[in-house]
Amino acid sequence: MTKVVFVEKNGARKEISTDSKTTLLHIAQANDIDMEGACEGSMACSTCHVIVSDEWYARLPQPREAEADMLDLTYGVSRTSRLACQIVVTDALDGLTVLLPQSTRNMME
Repeated sequence: MTKVVFVEKNGARKEISTDSKTTLLHIAQANDIDMEGACEGSMACSTCHVIVSDEWYARLPQPREAEADMLDLTYGVSRTSRLACQIVVTDALDGLTVLLPQSTRNMME
């Protein structure tokens, strides 16, 4: 099992043990994390925007151009912002910590 940590909007930390090979978006949705994921992972919205902690950001594969373009359209973007639908959890990411932004923008509306 791989552990991921979500820091919710109110600052509460929620640690979740999960099988690897699934996305952060699916982990959040299966564990009552306040993450919409309106497009179900097709990169047509930015409602699964997360801010990856500094120590973990460099360990992730670089975002593809389409992900970077979608992030350019959302609120509260930082240099470590990613879309949770594009982060596949692996054993190497055990302990990954992400912060949920205070707001998101649904590009599908």
